[in-house]
Amino acid sequence: MAVPKQRTGRMSTHHRRSANDRVDAPAKSTCPKCGHAKLPHHVCPNCGTYKDREVIVTD
Repeated sequence: MAVPKQRTGRMSTHHRRSANDRVDAPAKSTCPKCGHAKLPHHVCPNCGTYKDREVIVTD
């Protein structure tokens, strides 16, 4: 079996693992009907439409 010749330092280990700890903000798109920001492929929380159809009845 392969065995490392030297121990990997703590700094190198943390530096390598830190790339997976970053969290990106979710993508945003604009609603074509009202122009409000919404998540892609989701119902608009402002007007309740999805793909130019009213899915949720809003007052």
